[in-house]
Amino acid sequence: MRLLLGLGNPGKAYAQTRHNVGMWAIERAAARWSIRLSPRGIAQRGSGRLGRELVELAGMLDWMNISGPPLKGLLREFSLTPRELIVLHDDLDLDPGRLRIKLSGGHGGHNGVRSIIEALGTSEFVRIKIGIGRPGPGRDSSDYVLEPVTKDDMTVFEPCLERTVDALECLIHRGPEAAMNQFNVREKVVNEGEDEN
Repeated sequence: MRLLLGLGNPGKAYAQTRHNVGMWAIERAAARWSIRLSPRGIAQRGSGRLGRELVELAGMLDWMNISGPPLKGLLREFSLTPRELIVLHDDLDLDPGRLRIKLSGGHGGHNGVRSIIEALGTSEFVRIKIGIGRPGPGRDSSDYVLEPVTKDDMTVFEPCLERTVDALECLIHRGPEAAMNQFNVREKVVNEGEDEN
């Protein structure tokens, strides 16, 4: 079994903010895999199967900055180790729409990941980092991640969310090395008005 956790903040006020992009990816995976998400406590959760692999999808276990303790409880509930965990979260240092898969490492300033590392006592878990880019000069990063995205932003995030689910499928079926080789690359972006050929 694998536990897939999308980080975010609970409540309608935060649902469409950049900080919740990990949760959007969980919702997209649930839709593609025909897994019904339903509220259980503060989380959205659903169980299903991806091929032969059992998967548990979860999102928004608590406020972003204190995600670790409830996640630790969820791993205990399913008798899973951190190596069977995949965390999906936003990343300021990646351009909007880019993905990066990591097997371990530090929190990179992300308070949700920091909370998870502190609660689990290890950084040995897979993350899928979803790029949201940095705000422009003079704008505060804390405000930026909590701003709702615009329709223009979503034209970048929509294909990115589909690729994130592709990456999850690759991770689960073919392993992390194959997934990193396929998805940790910069895709050619076609600017508006440019010819793709």
